[in-house]
Amino acid sequence: METTLILLKPDALHRGLAGRILTRFEEKGLQMVGLKLMTMTPEIAAQHYAEHVERPFYKGLVEFMTCSPIIALALRGPGAVAVSRSLMGKTFGNEADPGTIRGDFGNSRSYNLIHGSDSPESAERELGIFFPEGTEDWTPITAPWLWDGE
Repeated sequence: METTLILLKPDALHRGLAGRILTRFEEKGLQMVGLKLMTMTPEIAAQHYAEHVERPFYKGLVEFMTCSPIIALALRGPGAVAVSRSLMGKTFGNEADPGTIRGDFGNSRSYNLIHGSDSPESAERELGIFFPEGTEDWTPITAPWLWDGE
C-alpha cells in the first residue's frame, strides 16, 4: 500500500470543483486517510516548494498558494502516487488529455487546480509537512473488492 499527498489548490476551491475532484479519486478506489481544509502559510509553502526557491515563478506560486484555503488530502491504495498522477493529467490544463482532472477542468498554464506527489519519496516528505500528526489507519469494507488482496 502506498499513501500520497494531493493538494486541491485555491482555484479548485474558488471554482467549486473540490467535490467533483475528490469523487474522481474515490471512484478510482483510492482511500481517504487524511483530509484538511486549511490556508497554507508562507512557512508551509516554503517547506513544500523548497526545490523551486530559485525559480522565477516561486514568488507568484507562494502568493497564489497562500491566498485562500486549499484542501490537503492523503490517499492510500496500491500504486497511489502513479494512479493519482494519471488521474490528474499533464501539468498544464491546456495540454492535459480529456478524461483527466486537468484535461476536463483546466485550460491554464498558471492555474492547474491540483498538486500530487511525484514519487513515494516525495509523498513521504510532503505528507510529513501537511499531516505531521499522521493519517488515519482504517480499512474500508470494500477493500477486498478493490485491491486484489494487497
